[in-house]
Amino acid sequence: MGRKNSKKKTNEKQRRTHSTKLLKGVLDITRSGMGFVIAEGLETDIMVRPADFNTALHGDIVRVAIKEVSSSGRRVQGVIKDVLERKRTEFIGHLQMGKGFAFFIAEMDKPMPDIFIPMQHLNKAKDSDRVVVRLTNWVKDGKRPEGEVITVLDPENSNDAAMKEILLDAGFPLQFPDEVMEEAARIPEVISTAEIHKRKDIRDVFTITIDPVDAKDFDDAISFRKLKNGYFEIGIHIADVSHYVEPETALDKEAYHRATSVYLPDRVNPMLPEHISNVLCSLRPKEDKLTFSAIFQMNAKGEVKQYWLGKTIIHSDHRFTYEEVQTIIEEKAGLYAEEILILNDIARKLRKKRFDNGAINFSSQEVRFKLDEKGNPIGIVIKESKEAHQLIEEYMLLANRTVAENVSKIKVNHKPLPFPYRTHDDPDEEKLVPFAAFAQKFGHKFDTSSPDAIAASFNQLLKDVHGKPEQHVLEQLGIRTMAKARYTTENVGHYGLGFEHYCHFTSPIRRYPDVQVHRILFDLLNSKLVADKKLEDKCKHTSERERAAMEAERASNKYKQVQYMRNYLGEEFEGVISSVASFGFGWKL
Repeated sequence: MGRKNSKKKTNEKQRRTHSTKLLKGVLDITRSGMGFVIAEGLETDIMVRPADFNTALHGDIVRVAIKEVSSSGRRVQGVIKDVLERKRTEFIGHLQMGKGFAFFIAEMDKPMPDIFIPMQHLNKAKDSDRVVVRLTNWVKDGKRPEGEVITVLDPENSNDAAMKEILLDAGFPLQFPDEVMEEAARIPEVISTAEIHKRKDIRDVFTITIDPVDAKDFDDAISFRKLKNGYFEIGIHIADVSHYVEPETALDKEAYHRATSVYLPDRVNPMLPEHISNVLCSLRPKEDKLTFSAIFQMNAKGEVKQYWLGKTIIHSDHRFTYEEVQTIIEEKAGLYAEEILILNDIARKLRKKRFDNGAINFSSQEVRFKLDEKGNPIGIVIKESKEAHQLIEEYMLLANRTVAENVSKIKVNHKPLPFPYRTHDDPDEEKLVPFAAFAQKFGHKFDTSSPDAIAASFNQLLKDVHGKPEQHVLEQLGIRTMAKARYTTENVGHYGLGFEHYCHFTSPIRRYPDVQVHRILFDLLNSKLVADKKLEDKCKHTSERERAAMEAERASNKYKQVQYMRNYLGEEFEGVISSVASFGFGWKL
């Protein structure tokens, strides 16, 4: 009897608490059309009927008010009051045209209203065309949403439509808003004398970039010189995006909304407009460029004796591809061979030290497609991480770790300064046990007694399976067993890398957290201690966008795999089962 009364009191309290309070959550619309808002702090999702959606669409972040709670407390019904953030504003579908009007019908598995397209916003689209439409206006007076056609899809290029659909489904816009493009275009390319005087000028120091052969945005460079004290000065120079992208501008808001560039097999959906990523900030050879740098004095053993963090101006002497640097490393000869070989020797020692300290040596193969002019796969290329890649990787890790260590010492009101750390938790024991049992079937023992023992077991397993049939399956399963890396202000370290402090500093052209890191670090270097109380929420957003980008990249690769294998219908191949699901098998050739 007491329990029933207690439950009634709880339900009544819940009704009173939420009768006026607006809750924040994500709207999930089922195929039947019913909506549910997943709100923090509530055990039960809030059911929302279609008539109460307001202007919200599937995936939008909304504010919802509770209007009814069942007597059992198991069903909570609400009404959406505001749309705080749209998951997406661009959709793929077909046009239906009449006399003087047009409607867009989206191709969605989630119900959504048709969009009215004014005739002046058809962008040359015709009746029944398959198009991409951007939602431009939707007021609360009962009118239909309005939109504009931004692209007419080529009916003969199914690949292009498929890639665009993958991006849109993941919530990544295909185009930048006009105000963002205008803002980017207004940024001057000429570097002022006043700006140069504010920075450390290292234009006369030997500097190179090393990137993929098809790269256009060179966001990191390395400088090198021998010092009179016998040490080597090695600088890691990163494109100073935060100089050009100022907080709270349209450009900044769009970059935050996207949070990351998305790399599909045949295209890049960038975080920043091309004028910034490929022109202003790209560290192209023979051009003066603004950078944010970590400059180290190191000995031949790879020990850091001194470091400096700050803004610089550089002038890259040469642009290398990974393949060119790999040839120099292997043949020990070529352009700037002496400098590259010293850099590589120190990188090797940094790498060894990292693994000796507990880092896990995951280095699985990367599959890329050779594509024709329409993006159709005509071949497959297997790419492995070689010493040229590892050279760059080690110096980027050094810079990232050093910045995080530097900031971790700062306190505001006796508390750690909020900072977007890149963290990686210890492995989940529930996932680890079945993986260890699976590895045991191949004769590989796994010690799960401590985090250090787990890391050592992983490294031994990866070494033992190299070149064996089970290599790729165990590598992939091992990666899935690991916790997911994320951005957070809670500094719990990075288990996979073996670092106590770590952040992302080295890729601000393609990752928004790096832009945040640059801004916070610059403020600290100028004695401005400003704690961002909303930073954890921003970290959650960028982590979510990163996961969405990864899912889009996986979906696009699967699409290419199916496209490629379509050429071999009827033929037989040997494969390895990599996963099992209720609907079928995952496999690798």
